[in-house]
Amino acid sequence: VVVFATGVMIYLISDDAPKGNYSDLKKHGVMAEVSAAASFRSGACNINTWILFIQYACCFGVELTMNNAAALYFKDEFDQTTESAAAIASIFGWMNLFARGLGGFCSDKLNARCGMRGRLWAQTILLAGEGAMVLIFANTGSMGLAIFIMVLFSLFVQAAEGSSYGIVPYVDPPSTGSISGIVGAGGNTGAVCFGLGFRQLSYKAAFMIMGFSILGSAGLSVFIFIKGHSGLICGQDSEVNRPKQETLTVPVPDAEKADEVNAEATPEAPADEKPDEKAAAE
Repeated sequence: VVVFATGVMIYLISDDAPKGNYSDLKKHGVMAEVSAAASFRSGACNINTWILFIQYACCFGVELTMNNAAALYFKDEFDQTTESAAAIASIFGWMNLFARGLGGFCSDKLNARCGMRGRLWAQTILLAGEGAMVLIFANTGSMGLAIFIMVLFSLFVQAAEGSSYGIVPYVDPPSTGSISGIVGAGGNTGAVCFGLGFRQLSYKAAFMIMGFSILGSAGLSVFIFIKGHSGLICGQDSEVNRPKQETLTVPVPDAEKADEVNAEATPEAPADEKPDEKAAAE
């Protein structure tokens, strides 16, 4: 009931974006129309989308895996009762109350100081910290220390999720919806892959594979190059995208870029057909 009421309230009183509702933005020409097919094609053909897909698989996918595996791990490895193990494992999920937002907050702050390079460094550091915590957690023999490491591990996991979506809107603004969907699907994909590891291997082996996979995904940030923005270690933000003030702005799809995306999915008119003749035919 509460969830349903919340959904109705959001539908009735919330805006689609910080700048207003999409219908109003399109009506006044602030946001250009982009077809769904063109948006998906443009997003799926962008290599940055798939790098973020892998990185999100290594943070949200890890969260989903831990939600299933943590209770069993504490029950089997530390001889806890089902109730005690479940209570301990729930700590991992409780970190969602603030940790994911903290990751986005750190990404925004570093963006204000260093531009896109700041966001990429936030993403890299959080994923590297997450991977390191997994490896330490897998080799911890004390339950008290294991719980402490799990809290830090969860903090990095959720924060990396927030920093991932701090980057997504900049990859290709006219195709942000499609890119968001593809990157989000990476979380479910990662959960399936890591879940198979826990099903087939020992806890330690599964955690080690998970940890090294996460560390590998952190290194992929060096290959993220977004047009008009600096990379992790090279390049510069364009004058338009260079941070100049504390207030952060939401990237808005520009009409020229949207036209390019739509043009890719629209068949060109025959070369011998003049514009006037085409209009008359219509």
